[in-house]
Amino acid sequence: TTCCQKKATERRSQPKGIEDTGHRFEDRVINRQDKNNVKSAHIDDEVRAFYDRHPYPPPVKDLDDYRRLWQDQDRCRADYHLHWPGRLYRDNLDILVAGCGTAQAARHALRHPAARVTGIDVSSTSIEHTETLKEQYGLTNLEIYKLSIEQAHELEQQFDKIICTGVLHHLSDPDAGLRALRNVLKPDGAMHLMVYATYGRIGIYMLQEYCRRLEVGRSDKEIRDLANTLMALPPGHPLAHLLGEVPDFRTKAGLADALLHPQDRAYTVPPLFDFIEGAELTFGRWLRQAHYLPQCSDLARTPQAAKLARLSPAEQYAAVELFRGTMLRHNAIIHRSDRPVSGQPIRFDEDGWQHYVPIRLPRTRCVEKRLPPDAAAVLLNQSHTYSDLVLPIDNQERRLFEAIDGQRSIAAIMDLVPDQVNQSRHDGRTRTFFERLWWYDQVVFDAARHKGE
Repeated sequence: TTCCQKKATERRSQPKGIEDTGHRFEDRVINRQDKNNVKSAHIDDEVRAFYDRHPYPPPVKDLDDYRRLWQDQDRCRADYHLHWPGRLYRDNLDILVAGCGTAQAARHALRHPAARVTGIDVSSTSIEHTETLKEQYGLTNLEIYKLSIEQAHELEQQFDKIICTGVLHHLSDPDAGLRALRNVLKPDGAMHLMVYATYGRIGIYMLQEYCRRLEVGRSDKEIRDLANTLMALPPGHPLAHLLGEVPDFRTKAGLADALLHPQDRAYTVPPLFDFIEGAELTFGRWLRQAHYLPQCSDLARTPQAAKLARLSPAEQYAAVELFRGTMLRHNAIIHRSDRPVSGQPIRFDEDGWQHYVPIRLPRTRCVEKRLPPDAAAVLLNQSHTYSDLVLPIDNQERRLFEAIDGQRSIAAIMDLVPDQVNQSRHDGRTRTFFERLWWYDQVVFDAARHKGE
């Protein structure tokens, strides 16, 4: 009996020891989490203070030219169908500008007067500048709140469209920020997300580290001194070519944002896709997709072109990013993963494409001088940053392109512009041509008619 009692005592004491060990482990985890939370809160406070002192983008006093641009209804329709190719156009959207800065929410309220626009930001200075623009332009469709992205649920509202550009990569926990935005996105909504890209910012990160080592501060004098220092950069430095190309380096606020920001991270394509999927979101398309498509670059003429074509789209994007090497940011249109319909219904490998209505994108140009052999014109998009993204077209293709009015379907354009040389090939050539226009960011499509909406 004594032996059994002894063994029973041992059995009772053993779980207690394991339980104590578990409690000690949990205490260490909680302490570590508390420290991380304190660190994150400190970073967030530092970011807030940074933007209160250096509001970004630099404040503007006049949005008249911007308003005139967006009085063009084709521009508005093109932007809409960039996000929703398969939905009928409407302008009474609920829009959230998350991290609105000094003017972004006001811009969206101006360009979408029938929409209900909400802007949130953590910077009091940015909120004040936005409120000034709201009053100046009588933006009764705009509401502004001093609120962090993680607190978006406090708005107690869901949105058709969320714009979050240049913000999440400054958060201490970008994953939490993106999840918070996903939770206020309507099931069939769309989000324009922009984050920094890694490879093109190598020179920026080198100079950030330089500033940290020399403890360069953020006073006006130190920023002026830093600007003078940049003039002495060797021509071959990875940052040197950006000084004349990127507007950020021409202003005090832009320079501070690029080189002296307290929190900054960047993404290559694979981690970006993991970031999106981890928040229960799915990739729709790139805002300007030609940058990422191997068939639109000089890669199409390399010995590896066939291998690239066999890769999945995500792998192609990653490969092209490596090949280009200088992308500064990623702009993606994303949707909830439980979206009731396909986020990107544009397909040229199945029936229905003839019913698409092509709408030209802004800043597209048809050039007819200094042409390559056998070209009647060259199409380009001035928002592209790479010189190989040009599309030579022949006379027949030029006639098709000129017939695009934002109202006619591809079928109607084909009827209007018959192929005088080879009518039997008209269908196949036209299909290929309009698909290439889409690849090269010359057009978006209103596909609602194809879906019977």
